[in-house]
Amino acid sequence: MTAPRQRTLFGLLPWPERQAVAEALRTETIGGMVLLAAAMVALVWSNTPWSEAYEQIRDFHFGIPALGLDLSVGHWTADGLLAVFFLVAGIELKRELVVGELRTPATAALPVIAALCGMAVPAALYAATAAAGGGSLDGWAVPMATDIAFALAVLAVISTHLPAALRAFLLTLAVVDDLGAILIIAVFFTSDLNLWALGGAFAGLVVFYLLQRFRVRGWWWYVPLGITIWALMYNSGIHATVAGVAMGLILRTTRDKGEAASPGARVSHLVHPFSAGVAVPLFALFAAGVSLSGDALAEVFTGPEPLGVVIGLVAGKILGIFLGTYLAARFTRAQLNPDLAWADVLGLSVLAGIGFTVALLIGELAFPGAEVGEHVKAAVLIASLTAAVLAAVLLRRRNKIYRRLYEEETLDADADGIPDIYQRTPATGDND
Repeated sequence: MTAPRQRTLFGLLPWPERQAVAEALRTETIGGMVLLAAAMVALVWSNTPWSEAYEQIRDFHFGIPALGLDLSVGHWTADGLLAVFFLVAGIELKRELVVGELRTPATAALPVIAALCGMAVPAALYAATAAAGGGSLDGWAVPMATDIAFALAVLAVISTHLPAALRAFLLTLAVVDDLGAILIIAVFFTSDLNLWALGGAFAGLVVFYLLQRFRVRGWWWYVPLGITIWALMYNSGIHATVAGVAMGLILRTTRDKGEAASPGARVSHLVHPFSAGVAVPLFALFAAGVSLSGDALAEVFTGPEPLGVVIGLVAGKILGIFLGTYLAARFTRAQLNPDLAWADVLGLSVLAGIGFTVALLIGELAFPGAEVGEHVKAAVLIASLTAAVLAAVLLRRRNKIYRRLYEEETLDADADGIPDIYQRTPATGDND
């Protein structure tokens, strides 16, 4: 009986997985650049003499009151446009569960353990900081999520050639983070339930599933049904973004015979650019506009709630993800890629401390209309900037190694569309 081959941590990804990851990250990177621009516009606009106009636009209400949909611009972006973001997140999670890193216990162990530690430790540090300062524990979930688009935009700005396996690990971390965030939003930030509306939303999801089950095609079926499910979910008292991730998880991500692409892949291809380039940046535009006065900045480091967010995102993410990855590697007896070092995992852990979109959303839900909510938003921005700077310093130090690995992974001397390394070397990554 032969001994099982030892798995390599952050080794070469299988070619199909690398293609899927590259496509997802390409859109996220471009969207991240737009997200950065939107956040900068929000910050500048809200700290100029025209800040009153910013607040008037953000708080302007419109909709259909008879259907319970009379929302402000800010709420339309948070409850409506972010549902599109979570639709894409649901599709990506389904793909990971079916054909990606999460499809088997062996490959799922590392990113899941790392992500869970990366959520639990920041939440614990926030709770400890807030309790020590006599603050509110309501914001414990704010520092738990990683913003993959923002993180990839930072990588693009600092021009770091991070190996595909590390990027894939970061993407999977963010996917698990998103699932954790939506569960937290659904369970802990649900107002009084309207059971009739909730029942209607579930009935709509059943119809959505049956349409997929019986291979019904045509946007005219799914778009009106999706909007109806979203509206019913909003009126049920559960945050409307839950509808997005539920529909994403229902969409089929495997191809039938004769299909060029699965429904999930087709929807993701059509919707992902809108999500990354329009929906998330517009949310950032109306969520990131906070005061950066001296008093407001001082409150970030003196108020227990915002300070807990900063410590949770910066220190908590580093400790949680690095220790989670190390423990998972020891538990699964995986060997670190000999071309990499644990310093690379540390840099990735720091990068994961960039929490923006979901952190801002949970901050709004945890502290609605409260002054401390604005300080928590400022804390998210400052913590994300701090994590970005630290990650840039750590990752740039190793960029020569990353560049060499990147060139080896992408060299295609015979120009056949497949990198040469895949034609002479079996994949040695987590997918073994």
